[in-house]
Parts: sequence; structure tokens; C-alpha cells
Amino acid sequence: MADNKNYDDMTPEEQAEHDRIAREKEAAEQAALPYKWKQTLQDVDVTVPVTKGTRAKDLNVVIKKKHLTVGLKNNTPIIEGELCKEIKVDDCTWTLEDQKEIYIHLEKVNNVEWWKNVITTHPAIDTTKIQPENSKLSDLDGETRAMVEKMMFDQRQKQMGKKTSDELKKEEILKKFQAQHPELDLSNAKIS
Repeated sequence: MADNKNYDDMTPEEQAEHDRIAREKEAAEQAALPYKWKQTLQDVDVTVPVTKGTRAKDLNVVIKKKHLTVGLKNNTPIIEGELCKEIKVDDCTWTLEDQKEIYIHLEKVNNVEWWKNVITTHPAIDTTKIQPENSKLSDLDGETRAMVEKMMFDQRQKQMGKKTSDELKKEEILKKFQAQHPELDLSNAKIS
């Protein structure tokens, strides 16, 4: 904005215009890159167009923990520089698709944050505007999946006015204790 207003001080119309201009600028910067890229929280996929008829043996693709080089042998690299964040090198791959595109799959070390760019010196995107795809339970690791399933179960139970998994577990413990100690009257016992 020409008058350098703070974003929060703008009217909704001014904010919308500011966002539109920022999106257009970001789209133009990303379109000018010699590659296309997309990401999930777990990985980054980069597609680099090359001359039709290119063969894999003609390529120089080097993937390191924090560095990426992609190009044709004996030529200036198409991409070269420090990666935005660290990757799991052993889980990364590259392939030449239809002799015209290099497809590079990078697995993020930290899979709870968005990358603002692939190479640190390249234009950044506004990661606060990313709309993540809905993830599937099957995408989660076992421990996280179990925790999410428990939370979903407890939420459904509460909505139906029933006991949560923790309350059911405490009730079961009380029943077992009662069975082991029938001499005690625990009919009014409450576990907190």
C-alpha cells in the first residue's frame, strides 16, 4: 500500500486488495522460477522441465541434507543452492519423466512446518496463506493415529452424553478392584 498502513488498520476492502496484489506478485515470482513445486507437511515435490529427449545419463542431480543441484552435465545447473530446510536424503528420489521433466521428491526432516521456498535465495511464498489438504488417518504414524482416534471417540461419546475412554477405563479399574475386594462397599465410590 502506498500509504504504508499497518495491515490490521486497513479496511476489509483494503486488506482484500493488499492480499490480491501480494498473491499476484507471489504467483509471478513463482512462475518465473525454472521449476514448479508443491508441498505437504511431509514432503516437497519439484518438477524441472528439460529439453525433450534428455536422457537420465545426461543429468547431474545431487541431493544433500541441505543442498540441491539439478541440471545437465557440463552445463550451468538449472537449480543449485541451499534448501530451505533439512531433508531425509535416504528417503528422497528423482526420476526423469517422458524424457522432458525431472521429478524430485524431497522428504522433510521436520514434518510440522511449511517451506517458504525450495532454495533459500529464491522468492518466498506466504506460508500463512497455505490451505492444507485434509489428511487421512492412514497418513499418520501409529502413535499419532491412536491419539487422534481416541480424541475422535471421546468427542463422539461426549456428543451422545456417554462416558469418555478415560472414564470408561477408570470404571473398569474400579470394577476389577471391587471383584478382588468384595468385602468393601464401593457403591458410592467415585474416581477422579
